[in-house]
Amino acid sequence: MTEDIPGEPLLLAEVDVLRGLPQSEVKYLAKRSPMVHLAEKESLTLGDYQRGVFLLLSGRVRVYEPTTCGNQDLTFSVLEGGTVVDQPASKPRPSRVEALEASVLMVVGLEDFEGLVVRNPEVGLKTLRLFGERLHDYEGRLSSLIRKEVPARLAGLLLRLSEREDAMAGDGERRIPARYTHRLLASMVGSNREAVTRAFGVLRKAGAVETRERQIYLTDAAALAYFAEAVR
Repeated sequence: MTEDIPGEPLLLAEVDVLRGLPQSEVKYLAKRSPMVHLAEKESLTLGDYQRGVFLLLSGRVRVYEPTTCGNQDLTFSVLEGGTVVDQPASKPRPSRVEALEASVLMVVGLEDFEGLVVRNPEVGLKTLRLFGERLHDYEGRLSSLIRKEVPARLAGLLLRLSEREDAMAGDGERRIPARYTHRLLASMVGSNREAVTRAFGVLRKAGAVETRERQIYLTDAAALAYFAEAVR
Protein backbone atom coordinates (compact mmCIF):
# COMPACT_ATOMS: atom_id res chain seq x y z
CA MET A 1 0.00 0.00 0.00
CA THR A 2 1.39 3.40 -0.97
CA GLU A 3 0.16 6.93 -0.32
CA ASP A 4 0.49 9.78 -2.77
CA ILE A 5 -0.27 13.51 -2.65
CA PRO A 6 -1.84 15.33 -4.47
CA GLY A 7 -4.95 13.48 -5.64
CA GLU A 8 -6.33 13.19 -9.16
CA PRO A 9 -8.98 15.88 -9.86
CA LEU A 10 -10.39 14.18 -12.97
CA LEU A 11 -11.20 10.96 -11.11
CA LEU A 12 -12.45 12.89 -8.09
CA ALA A 13 -14.91 14.85 -10.22
CA GLU A 14 -16.52 11.56 -11.31
CA VAL A 15 -17.38 10.40 -7.78
CA ASP A 16 -21.18 10.11 -7.63
CA VAL A 17 -21.78 12.52 -4.73
CA LEU A 18 -19.36 15.13 -6.14
CA ARG A 19 -20.53 15.35 -9.74
CA GLY A 20 -21.40 18.88 -10.79
CA LEU A 21 -19.14 20.56 -8.23
CA PRO A 22 -17.21 23.66 -9.34
CA GLN A 23 -13.66 22.88 -10.48
CA SER A 24 -12.29 25.01 -7.66
CA GLU A 25 -13.90 22.72 -5.06
CA VAL A 26 -12.62 19.56 -6.75
CA LYS A 27 -9.07 20.92 -7.00
CA TYR A 28 -9.17 22.05 -3.36
CA LEU A 29 -10.11 18.55 -2.16
CA ALA A 30 -7.56 16.90 -4.44
CA LYS A 31 -4.80 19.14 -3.16
CA ARG A 32 -5.55 18.43 0.51
CA SER A 33 -6.45 14.72 0.36
CA PRO A 34 -3.96 11.84 0.11
CA MET A 35 -4.57 8.96 -2.27
CA VAL A 36 -4.15 5.34 -1.17
CA HIS A 37 -3.21 2.75 -3.80
CA LEU A 38 -4.19 -0.86 -3.08
CA ALA A 39 -2.93 -3.79 -5.12
CA GLU A 40 -5.33 -6.68 -5.81
CA LYS A 41 -6.12 -8.55 -2.56
CA GLU A 42 -4.46 -5.84 -0.46
CA SER A 43 -6.56 -4.41 2.35
CA LEU A 44 -6.67 -1.70 4.97
CA THR A 45 -8.53 -1.12 8.22
CA LEU A 46 -11.05 1.71 8.11
CA GLY A 47 -10.54 2.34 11.81
CA ASP A 48 -6.99 3.49 11.09
CA TYR A 49 -8.49 6.61 9.50
CA GLN A 50 -10.86 7.78 12.22
CA ARG A 51 -11.44 11.28 10.84
CA GLY A 52 -11.56 10.60 7.13
CA VAL A 53 -14.13 9.96 4.42
CA PHE A 54 -13.04 7.36 1.86
CA LEU A 55 -13.76 7.95 -1.82
CA LEU A 56 -13.15 5.08 -4.24
CA LEU A 57 -11.72 6.76 -7.34
CA SER A 58 -11.07 3.66 -9.43
CA GLY A 59 -11.03 -0.12 -9.16
CA ARG A 60 -13.31 -2.44 -7.19
CA VAL A 61 -13.35 -3.18 -3.46
CA ARG A 62 -15.37 -4.94 -0.83
CA VAL A 63 -16.13 -3.60 2.65
CA TYR A 64 -16.16 -6.45 5.14
CA GLU A 65 -15.90 -7.51 8.76
CA PRO A 66 -13.08 -10.00 9.34
CA THR A 67 -13.33 -12.97 11.66
CA THR A 68 -10.72 -14.31 14.03
CA CYS A 69 -11.94 -17.90 14.33
CA GLY A 70 -11.46 -19.06 10.75
CA ASN A 71 -15.13 -18.75 9.77
CA GLN A 72 -16.41 -16.95 6.67
CA ASP A 73 -16.13 -13.18 7.01
CA LEU A 74 -19.12 -10.93 6.31
CA THR A 75 -19.12 -8.62 3.28
CA PHE A 76 -21.23 -5.49 3.71
CA SER A 77 -20.84 -4.14 0.18
CA VAL A 78 -18.96 -4.48 -3.10
CA LEU A 79 -18.21 -1.11 -4.69
CA GLU A 80 -17.03 0.05 -8.11
CA GLY A 81 -14.88 3.13 -8.70
CA GLY A 82 -16.61 6.50 -8.45
CA THR A 83 -18.40 6.36 -5.10
CA VAL A 84 -18.15 6.89 -1.35
CA VAL A 85 -16.98 3.96 0.77
CA ASP A 86 -19.37 3.20 3.62
CA GLN A 87 -17.83 2.63 7.03
CA PRO A 88 -20.16 0.38 9.09
CA ALA A 89 -19.75 0.64 12.84
CA SER A 90 -18.24 -2.74 13.56
CA LYS A 91 -16.94 -3.41 17.05
CA PRO A 92 -14.81 -4.97 18.43
CA ARG A 93 -13.54 -5.89 14.94
CA PRO A 94 -13.24 -2.75 12.79
CA SER A 95 -14.36 -3.04 9.19
CA ARG A 96 -11.81 -3.43 6.41
CA VAL A 97 -11.59 -2.64 2.71
CA GLU A 98 -10.09 -5.26 0.38
CA ALA A 99 -9.21 -4.52 -3.23
CA LEU A 100 -10.80 -7.04 -5.61
CA GLU A 101 -8.63 -5.47 -8.30
CA ALA A 102 -6.00 -2.70 -8.24
CA SER A 103 -7.81 0.29 -6.73
CA VAL A 104 -7.22 3.94 -5.85
CA LEU A 105 -8.92 5.58 -2.87
CA MET A 106 -8.79 9.12 -1.58
CA VAL A 107 -9.02 9.99 2.11
CA VAL A 108 -10.81 13.32 2.58
CA GLY A 109 -10.42 14.81 6.05
CA LEU A 110 -13.69 14.90 7.95
CA GLU A 111 -13.44 18.66 8.50
CA ASP A 112 -12.78 19.21 4.80
CA PHE A 113 -15.79 17.07 3.88
CA GLU A 114 -18.02 18.86 6.37
CA GLY A 115 -16.90 22.22 4.98
CA LEU A 116 -17.66 20.99 1.47
CA VAL A 117 -21.19 20.03 2.53
CA VAL A 118 -21.76 23.43 4.17
CA ARG A 119 -20.72 25.18 0.96
CA ASN A 120 -22.50 22.68 -1.30
CA PRO A 121 -25.56 21.20 0.49
CA GLU A 122 -26.35 18.96 -2.51
CA VAL A 123 -23.27 16.88 -1.62
CA GLY A 124 -24.78 16.12 1.78
CA LEU A 125 -28.16 15.24 0.26
CA LYS A 126 -26.56 12.87 -2.28
CA THR A 127 -24.51 11.21 0.45
CA LEU A 128 -27.57 10.74 2.69
CA ARG A 129 -29.56 9.19 -0.18
CA LEU A 130 -26.69 6.88 -1.10
CA PHE A 131 -26.18 5.64 2.45
CA GLY A 132 -29.94 5.31 2.91
CA GLU A 133 -30.11 2.98 -0.11
CA ARG A 134 -27.23 0.91 1.22
CA LEU A 135 -28.80 0.69 4.67
CA HIS A 136 -32.02 -0.56 3.06
CA ASP A 137 -29.99 -3.24 1.27
CA TYR A 138 -28.22 -4.25 4.51
CA GLU A 139 -31.53 -4.56 6.33
CA GLY A 140 -32.97 -6.74 3.56
CA ARG A 141 -29.96 -9.03 3.64
CA LEU A 142 -30.11 -9.28 7.43
CA SER A 143 -33.79 -10.24 7.25
CA SER A 144 -32.96 -12.92 4.67
CA LEU A 145 -30.13 -14.24 6.82
CA ILE A 146 -32.54 -14.85 9.69
CA ARG A 147 -35.58 -16.10 7.75
CA LYS A 148 -34.27 -17.88 4.66
CA GLU A 149 -32.13 -20.79 3.54
CA VAL A 150 -29.05 -20.28 1.38
CA PRO A 151 -30.75 -20.81 -2.04
CA ALA A 152 -33.34 -18.14 -1.20
CA ARG A 153 -30.68 -15.73 0.10
CA LEU A 154 -28.58 -16.28 -3.00
CA ALA A 155 -31.55 -15.81 -5.34
CA GLY A 156 -32.46 -12.52 -3.67
CA LEU A 157 -28.87 -11.29 -3.82
CA LEU A 158 -28.55 -12.11 -7.52
CA LEU A 159 -31.75 -10.22 -8.28
CA ARG A 160 -30.51 -7.16 -6.38
CA LEU A 161 -27.13 -7.30 -8.11
CA SER A 162 -28.77 -7.53 -11.53
CA GLU A 163 -30.85 -4.44 -10.77
CA ARG A 164 -28.09 -2.41 -9.12
CA GLU A 165 -25.45 -3.18 -11.73
CA ASP A 166 -27.78 -2.57 -14.66
CA ALA A 167 -27.42 -6.13 -15.95
CA MET A 168 -27.29 -6.43 -19.70
CA ALA A 169 -30.33 -8.01 -21.34
CA GLY A 170 -30.42 -10.28 -24.37
CA ASP A 171 -32.36 -13.30 -25.57
CA GLY A 172 -34.62 -13.12 -22.53
CA GLU A 173 -31.77 -13.31 -20.02
CA ARG A 174 -29.71 -10.88 -17.98
CA ARG A 175 -25.98 -10.91 -17.31
CA ILE A 176 -24.46 -9.47 -14.15
CA PRO A 177 -21.53 -7.45 -15.55
CA ALA A 178 -19.13 -7.80 -12.62
CA ARG A 179 -17.61 -11.15 -11.70
CA TYR A 180 -18.44 -12.69 -8.32
CA THR A 181 -16.72 -15.78 -6.97
CA HIS A 182 -18.69 -18.28 -4.90
CA ARG A 183 -16.57 -17.29 -1.92
CA LEU A 184 -17.43 -13.62 -2.30
CA LEU A 185 -21.13 -14.35 -2.73
CA ALA A 186 -21.01 -16.58 0.35
CA SER A 187 -19.60 -13.71 2.41
CA MET A 188 -22.48 -11.53 1.18
CA VAL A 189 -25.24 -13.98 2.19
CA GLY A 190 -23.71 -15.10 5.48
CA SER A 191 -22.79 -18.61 4.40
CA ASN A 192 -19.78 -20.54 3.10
CA ARG A 193 -18.47 -21.34 -0.37
CA GLU A 194 -19.62 -24.96 -0.33
CA ALA A 195 -23.21 -24.05 0.57
CA VAL A 196 -23.33 -21.37 -2.13
CA THR A 197 -22.01 -23.85 -4.70
CA ARG A 198 -24.83 -26.25 -3.75
CA ALA A 199 -27.36 -23.40 -3.91
CA PHE A 200 -26.16 -22.53 -7.40
CA GLY A 201 -26.81 -26.15 -8.33
CA VAL A 202 -30.40 -25.86 -7.11
CA LEU A 203 -31.00 -22.62 -9.02
CA ARG A 204 -29.32 -23.97 -12.15
CA LYS A 205 -31.42 -27.15 -12.06
CA ALA A 206 -34.55 -24.98 -11.89
CA GLY A 207 -33.39 -23.07 -14.98
CA ALA A 208 -33.09 -19.78 -13.06
CA VAL A 209 -29.37 -19.12 -13.55
CA GLU A 210 -26.36 -20.17 -15.57
CA THR A 211 -22.65 -19.42 -15.31
CA ARG A 212 -20.52 -18.93 -18.42
CA GLU A 213 -16.92 -17.80 -18.52
CA ARG A 214 -17.06 -16.94 -14.80
CA GLN A 215 -20.08 -14.65 -15.24
CA ILE A 216 -23.60 -15.13 -13.91
CA TYR A 217 -26.62 -15.10 -16.21
CA LEU A 218 -30.20 -14.81 -14.95
CA THR A 219 -32.07 -17.05 -17.37
CA ASP A 220 -35.46 -17.00 -15.64
CA ALA A 221 -36.05 -13.98 -13.42
CA ALA A 222 -39.52 -15.18 -12.40
CA ALA A 223 -38.15 -18.50 -11.15
CA LEU A 224 -35.38 -16.66 -9.31
CA ALA A 225 -37.93 -14.36 -7.68
CA TYR A 226 -39.94 -17.41 -6.59
CA PHE A 227 -36.87 -18.87 -4.87
CA ALA A 228 -36.05 -15.50 -3.28
CA GLU A 229 -39.43 -15.39 -1.52
CA ALA A 230 -39.10 -18.84 0.04
CA VAL A 231 -38.77 -18.77 3.84
CA ARG A 232 -37.60 -21.46 6.24
